[in-house]
Formats: sequence, C-alpha cells, structure tokens
Amino acid sequence: MKTPSTGGLALAAAALLLSPAASRTATAAQPAVVHPQLWPQVRPRLPPDPALEREVNTLLHEMTLGQKVGQLIQGDITALTPADLRRYPLGAVLDGGNSKPGGTPLAPPSAWLALANRYYLASMAASHGPHPIPDLWGTDAVHGNNDVYGATIFPQNIGLGAAHDPALMRLIGQATAEEVRAVGLDWTFGPTLAVVSDERWGRTYESYSQDPAIVREYAREIVLGLQGRPGTPQFLDADHVIATPKHFIGDGGTHGVDQGDNTESETRLRDIDGAGYSAAIQAGAQSIMVSFSSWHGVKMVGNYGLLTQVLKGRWHFDGFTVGDWNAQGQLPGCTDASCPQAVNAGLDMFMAPTDWKALYANMLEQVRSGQIPRSRLNDAVRRILRVKLRDRLFTEGPPASRPLAGDFKLLGSPQHRAIARRAVRESLVLLKNQNHLLPLRPDERVLVAGDGANDIPMQCGGWTLTWQGTGTTNRDFPHAESIWQGIAQAVRAAGGKAELNVDGTFEHKPAVAIVVYGEKPYAEFEGDVPNLAFSPGNDRDLKLLQRLRAQGIPVVSVFLSGRPLWVNPELNASNAFVAAWLPGSEGGGVADVLLRKPDGAIRYGFRGKLSFAWPRTPIQFGTDTPGKPLFPVGYGLRDGSNGNLPKLPEASGLPSAATVDNNVFFTAGRTGSGWHWAVADDAGATALPRGIGASYSKRLTVTTTDKARQEDARLLHWSGTGQATAQITGATAINLTRQTNGQMALGFDYRVEDAPSAPVTVGMACGASCGGTVAITQALRAAPRNRWQHLDIPLSCFAAAGENMRRVVTPFTLQTTGKLTLGLANIRIESGAAHPLPCG
Repeated sequence: MKTPSTGGLALAAAALLLSPAASRTATAAQPAVVHPQLWPQVRPRLPPDPALEREVNTLLHEMTLGQKVGQLIQGDITALTPADLRRYPLGAVLDGGNSKPGGTPLAPPSAWLALANRYYLASMAASHGPHPIPDLWGTDAVHGNNDVYGATIFPQNIGLGAAHDPALMRLIGQATAEEVRAVGLDWTFGPTLAVVSDERWGRTYESYSQDPAIVREYAREIVLGLQGRPGTPQFLDADHVIATPKHFIGDGGTHGVDQGDNTESETRLRDIDGAGYSAAIQAGAQSIMVSFSSWHGVKMVGNYGLLTQVLKGRWHFDGFTVGDWNAQGQLPGCTDASCPQAVNAGLDMFMAPTDWKALYANMLEQVRSGQIPRSRLNDAVRRILRVKLRDRLFTEGPPASRPLAGDFKLLGSPQHRAIARRAVRESLVLLKNQNHLLPLRPDERVLVAGDGANDIPMQCGGWTLTWQGTGTTNRDFPHAESIWQGIAQAVRAAGGKAELNVDGTFEHKPAVAIVVYGEKPYAEFEGDVPNLAFSPGNDRDLKLLQRLRAQGIPVVSVFLSGRPLWVNPELNASNAFVAAWLPGSEGGGVADVLLRKPDGAIRYGFRGKLSFAWPRTPIQFGTDTPGKPLFPVGYGLRDGSNGNLPKLPEASGLPSAATVDNNVFFTAGRTGSGWHWAVADDAGATALPRGIGASYSKRLTVTTTDKARQEDARLLHWSGTGQATAQITGATAINLTRQTNGQMALGFDYRVEDAPSAPVTVGMACGASCGGTVAITQALRAAPRNRWQHLDIPLSCFAAAGENMRRVVTPFTLQTTGKLTLGLANIRIESGAAHPLPCG
C-alpha cells in the first residue's frame, strides 16, 4: 500500500530488493553523516489542535524543574514503587520482560489493575504540588497482551507477515488494545518495524518481513488498530492505547547481531529500514522507541541527525521518543545513570529501569549547569505532555475507573481468540506436499508426535509471560489450546482416532503421523545464532521422522520456528512440510488447515506465503547473502498444487569446529561447547578430562555424582589444607555485556554435604589478574544438608566487583581455603531469577 509521500520510496525499495548489485554499505572511509535533505517530508495525519497546544504551554509554564526532569524518566516496577512515585515525579513506569506485579509471571489481572491504580494515584498526589502530571505505564504487548496471565496470544510477527493480510493487523491491534486496557495500562512497546536482512538475528520473529512493502502496509494497519484513526473520536479513546513503533532505525540490518552495528548506506537505511516508520507516523503513532543498535558505529540514542533532523524534522514527528532498556549506558561517555548526550541528540524519555533515582539527580544538575539546555528539556517535556493529553490521561481518572478496566472477560475472550485462530490459519505456509497428502482426512487413525505437539510455551515463543518465553507450562495458559489438542478435537469429532506420543511410538499403526518440532523459545540476543542450520549436533527430530517413514507411515512436519532455517534433511524425510512459525495460543488453527471437514471437503486451505526467503544453505542469510534461495519470498503451495520436491542435498557444508556456548557452561554431566573443568591451587591449574573420575589436586577433588540422572553433576571436596579453585574455563573469551544489561544471572544447582569452614566465593574471570567475585558463604551455611538448591547471582554483581563483561574467559570459579563438600549441576546464564543473591 503506497502513501502519497512514500510512493517514490516504494519503487526505490523494490529496486534495491531486486538488484544484487544495489549498494548495501557505505565505504569504510565514509563517516556516519546523515543528510536530512535526502529524506522525504512526512506529514502525520493529525489535524491541528490549537486548544491542545495552549494546554501544553500552560502545563509547561506551571511545572517545576523537578517535574520536568522527572517526565523524561521511566522506571521499572521491580525498582520503582508507588511510594517512590509519590516522592519523585517520574513520567512513566514499565514492566520489563520478567517484571510482574508481585514478582510472579502468573500475577492475576486484578493485580495488574490494582498496581496501575496505585501508580496513577501516586503520580497525582498532593506531594507533587498544585499541578501533578499523571504517569504512563508501558508494556511489551507485542503479540497480544502477552505479559498477562490469561491473555490471547497472537502469532508472532513473522507468521503474521506470511498471512499477507493487512486488514487482519487492524483487528489484532484493536483486540490487543482492549486486553491491555482491561488491566489498566495505556501504552504498548510495539509494533516492531524491523526489516530483517539476516535471519541469524534473535529478534527475526518480531519482524513481519524482509520486504519493506509488507512492513509498510502492516505498520499503518497495526497502529490504526492500537490507537484508532487520527481525527476521529476513537483516536486514543478508552478502547485504544499508545503505539510505539520500534526500534528506530536499522535494527534489522546489523548482520545478525542483536544490538549490533548497521553498516548500510544511508539510501538503504532510508528506503528499506525506514519504510515502516513513515507509514506509522502518517497513521498517527505517538511514541517511537530508539534502538540499541548503531549506524556506522554511532549508537542510535546519540544520533542527532536521525533523531532530531530526520525523525522530528523531515518527518514532523510530534510525539516523543523513548530509549530501550538502559540503552543510554551504551553511548560512549555515558552510564546508565548519566547521559546528557542522549537528551541533546533527541531522546525524550530514558528507559532507566533500576538507576532512575541517580539519573534523576544527575539530570537535575545537568540542566542547572547547562549541559542539557532548558530549551531541549522543554521540547522533550512538551512532547510527552502532548501525548498524555491526547491519551486523555488528565481527564480519564485512575485506571480502575476507566471504561474497560476490570473487564477481565476480554482477556482470552472468544472474539479475540477467533481473530487469533484466523491469524494462525492464514500464516501457515505449505512448503512440500508430496502426492497431495494435505489436507488429511480426519476420520482416520492419526498419530501426533514431536516435542512441540503439546507444548503451548513452545508454540508461543519468546515474550510470552516471561522475557524468554521459558519457565512456564501448559497449565499457565488457561484459554489456550495446544496443536495436539486442536488436532485431537477435530479428528475425534469426525470419528477418527488420535493418539499422542512425543517419541513417535504407537499402539496401533496410524494412517499418518503429524510431527510437531522446531526451535525452543528465546528472545533478543539469546536467539542470535552463527548460522541457519536447524538444531546442529542434535538429530533427534530427524531420526523420529526417518523412523516413522521407515515403518511406511506418511509424515507431516509442522515446523515451529522464529525464522526460516536450513532443514533440507527434515524436508527430505517428510511427505509434507508446513512452516507454522510461532502460532501463539490458538493451536486449533493448525488443525483447521491440516484436516478436511468430516465430509472430505476442504475446510480452509493453505493461503500463507513466505515473507522471508527460505535458505538453500545454512550460510544463506536473507538479503545479506547473494544466491538463489530454496524458496523465495511469496512462495507457498495451495491445496491441489503440485507439492513434490526433488531430493535436497543434506550436507551442511559447515565446519566441524565447535562453537563456544555463551549460555550453558555445564549441564547433563557435560560442559558446554568450548568449555572445560579445571582445578587450580598454588601448583597451578590442571584441566580435567571430560569423563573425570577424580581431579589431581591434594586440596580439591572433583568427582561425578547424580542429580536427575547418573553422573549428571559434579561433587567437589576441599580438604581445608589451603586455597583451591574449581573453575569452568576456555580458550575463547565471550561478551556478556548484553546479558548483564538484561539483568540476567549466573545460576546453578548446588547440594551442601559439608558446610564451609571458611569464606567461599563464586567468580568470573577475564584473565590471570582480572575478574570479580561474590561471597556465597552464608547461602551455603544456611542451606539444608544433602538437598539440591538453586542459586542465582546477578551478572551485574560480577561487573561491580571488577569483571570485564566484554571478555569473560572463565565464566565460573568457586574458591575457598577451608573445608567444603558441595555438589554442582546446571551452571548457566539465566533470566527471570525470582530470588537472586544480593551483591553486597
């Protein structure tokens, strides 16, 4: 869909997509200079409102300096209490991916509404003087109100892109807005408008497409659904929420590295990466989130040319910009608690989840000293006030008094689930259909297998109840239906027999097997991968397909993934192959398309088409890599079409050298890839063989023990005769700065057999004389004997203690001089720690 001011851009974008010779990057010598005159003029479709602007001016004149500075800061609900908000006039709060009322991912909707009400009342307290400013609460409602228990979970964006249905996006936006409003919130951090050029990126599933035309069309419709149409009474009324297109700009072009550097030319940044933003601004988007990423080495939160000259100048955006989680701390010369450079570049609101208090104090001083000009402060506040007035925050009253508040029947309502189920049906892409196997007759014996068949968290993916989408079960989704449940219901209703066995075994030979498998949930940088090979080193799913085929059973693969992946062996082993993406809570939508009606007629049929090209090799990364893909954008078989494929080459061509695991250091009795156990004392360090029986130090012995299965843990015994260290180390340093900023932790299971007689520390090291340690003596002494426990230590503790998180060579050390006998298992980086060990 072309808009009057972007029609020329659409042609340029199409030419860039079609031409392999198109300029992708600027030369290495070319500085990151923005040329605003090369960017088109964009006019938001919001009618002039002189009365609103007069009200903004009046409020701005009445506000104290402290109130103005406070409006530029947003704190997280885990570190900012309503009592804090009574004292500090902050402009907004947020709930991060693992932040929930009461600290549980299953907080009831009533807890959300009650907390929203408390924050609002605190922001309007008399302590703020005669002119208090109501707060905003921002949430990552990115595929439904996905942080809230019982909400409808829509397919992730990559699946919606495959539906090629812009009108559906408006319905999804409206339904999402209603479910957000039901719990008292008024601002969502979405939609994501990245145009991804390299699917190794862990946020690929948050993108609609690699085709900017699709992103442009969807941007307009989803913003209209979330906010309502500008110029009408419905715009930002009680049924709608503030939308936040993100992450401005170029986050999808960082060569597969989350929070990385985009080295594209300015032309491509404008025409490809910027396609969705111009459409969203024309549709009335009121806030825009600025990316963690860089353009030619300049972090976006500090890019004056793009934030001020382009976004606010050429594009006439009159809402406010908000940073990502502590993104200001990545700007050279800044910290999480101090960054006047970002404000001066055009950032209007900091997302400062935990350091908000220090940031507030520093900004006050920076304004007083002139580091932040008063004019720039007033401009940022003016933008925030303008949006708050448009959102009716000054007149709607407390969240609990608003029209949809407390109507919890909207969460997972039949109407919203019907929209989500339609979205699932339209998103399914049929890649192979040998001898017209699909759709299946439902009145036969059907085996359903694979670890994704009856796993609702897996079919939903990341950003679902928790940041990574992990740590939950089917019981945590009261209104959802697994893919197995949808198939079983349809088959049994037609008189057929449905049997579920994850491992593919069966009591009676089936007429067909449906195997559901794919990627496990992940989010952001945790999903970055070195290549597009599916499950390298683990052929369990492939062997399951091959075993069923060897028994003469036709096999249908239903592949769950957040990106297209190289699956040639799995395609060869399947009679039919369906890319189901991450369909969300409505698994029944898969059955709607896989199975015919009881009378044999086609129920819905396949209509999904790829919005990303499917790779021919594991190193074909979208538009970043030249060559013909296996399946191009727009590919998708229809019912009745010839769906046979020739046998595909199965050699990956990847080197056999192991990669270094950034997250798992020891599990199931083995160290993660690239790591090994070692013991160290005054005599030096000794690496331990993988299948150790005992170590080689008189001060410390390391043997195997059992936790969940045989020899899946290690038993460490210190003799008390001098200092000794057990450690997991490697030859290659890893960068854990993103994990540290993401408030992740080093977690491990432990079992105390003999309590420590001397202080014990856990540490990380960046070299022989570089590292940081945290004392765990009291935790070990307080632990019950001979019972497995779990401990999480925030990565920020190691950073504060001196570890260089950019080059961690030894991610785990355990040291004492006294006696101690301790079991250890499952040492890894974790998110969502419920009760982390305090740093002090």
